[in-house]
Amino acid sequence: MNLHPDHHQKLFNHQKFFPFVTSLKIAIIGAGNVATHLGPALQMAGHRVVQVFSRTASSASALADRLSCGFVTDAEAVTADAELYVFCVRDAVLSQLAQTVWRHLRSVGDADRRPGAGCDALFIHTAGSLPVDVLPAERRGVLYPLQTFSRARQIDFRQVPLFIESPSDEDFLLAIASQLSLTTCRMDGRRRGLLHLAAVFVCNFTNHMYDLGDHVAREAGVPFEVLLPLIDETARKVHQLSPGNAQTGPAVRLDRNVMERHLELLPGRREKEIYELLSRSIYDRLRLDKD
Repeated sequence: MNLHPDHHQKLFNHQKFFPFVTSLKIAIIGAGNVATHLGPALQMAGHRVVQVFSRTASSASALADRLSCGFVTDAEAVTADAELYVFCVRDAVLSQLAQTVWRHLRSVGDADRRPGAGCDALFIHTAGSLPVDVLPAERRGVLYPLQTFSRARQIDFRQVPLFIESPSDEDFLLAIASQLSLTTCRMDGRRRGLLHLAAVFVCNFTNHMYDLGDHVAREAGVPFEVLLPLIDETARKVHQLSPGNAQTGPAVRLDRNVMERHLELLPGRREKEIYELLSRSIYDRLRLDKD
């Protein structure tokens, strides 16, 4: 995978070779964090979101209001007029929901469906850990945004790396992705799964460490904000150093005196186990890198 900046620009410029990727009619299936950011990005790229589906009316209506489109809460009421169906839902429900929407669209008569729309449209999902084959449509793909999304946070979607896969419409999906982001790349399901795993380590697990640190800081009577300069500098360092070279702290040298004092301060058995496991992992990992 080549993610050199020149490669990014080359991929982004692919859209000029695909004049047929103009304004697509899009149905967004899901109204959670990813959909809340991806929907507006698609509109900013010149596409038209015609409908939002969510089983939760409040979520569906909130996103639909933002996108100035209609919404439904019944999967069998999803419009058959869309040219692109974007599934932004939990992994656990994706396959079954896609099957329900697919069967519904196939039941719509040809007289009510435009060519290239409905069951003839492109189905894509945004999951990092699921294969493209969970989608039942003949035209299918994956558009995986490598970012953490929260409704209350504004993100420049142009800076979000997008990883795409499609056995039927790869160039077409790449052109769409290139309208949304400056960083796009083809990636098969196995490598995407590994990338998603890497993201869990650097994002989800790291944020859990913030949460544990927050609890410890409050025991000391100080707010979490006092740790923010340290968090910010740690993040900045890995823009210039490898994570291994940026590692500091008592675990680097396995300083048992400091570590034992820390363990005495931790209130629960699980926190002690996490501290020990991570400290040993840091030490062993750095030793492996030196060998």
